[in-house]
Amino acid sequence: MALYLDTADVTAWETLMPTGLFHGITTNPLLASRAGLDYRTIDWAQMAARARDLGARELHAQVYGPVTGYVDWAGALYEAGQAAGIETVVKIPLVEPAIRTTGAIRALGGRVLMTACYDAKQMFVANALGADFIAPYFGRMDGLGMDAYAALAQMKAIQGAGNKRCTILVASLRSPEQMVRLAAEGQDTFTISPAVAQALLDDPNTAAAYAEFEATV
Repeated sequence: MALYLDTADVTAWETLMPTGLFHGITTNPLLASRAGLDYRTIDWAQMAARARDLGARELHAQVYGPVTGYVDWAGALYEAGQAAGIETVVKIPLVEPAIRTTGAIRALGGRVLMTACYDAKQMFVANALGADFIAPYFGRMDGLGMDAYAALAQMKAIQGAGNKRCTILVASLRSPEQMVRLAAEGQDTFTISPAVAQALLDDPNTAAAYAEFEATV
């Protein structure tokens, strides 16, 4: 099982990465905006180095802007990761113009993640492209009234029918309870917000038991 921290907020990285729970960090333009960052001016070499220093083994970041610039941007992200000594993974949205750049990005030699997945059928696209990851937006799917659990189960079945190379990285999770149910149904790779990460760490009954233990000393 692998957990990733889903945020561009370096303060949250500094708080949560030292717990040792997270294999890596994932981010995108929306998360950068929420963290008060201008995605266009992020120094990815600096971000990669900070993620490495905090124990991350991977940093996932998303292409943006005109698709004509995707390959060059991906190459720069891979180079930033190599310079920092951390693997960088390029996130590509599952829309046709972006999909058409995937072969050229993969030819650079790094790993890719197909993102903004809302339907099990997109697993076929990710597999055909040779993608290393696909990120279904579970919480958003659920919020739209879709049967997100059924869709994730279908994706898992499609994965099992193939060579299992494409990892399902479940994103947009709203609670640890969703993670528990999905894990029981076979999912094993998740990226979670700082809020969900904190909820994963905190349990009132455990806290009460701990306080009772300490009170006897």
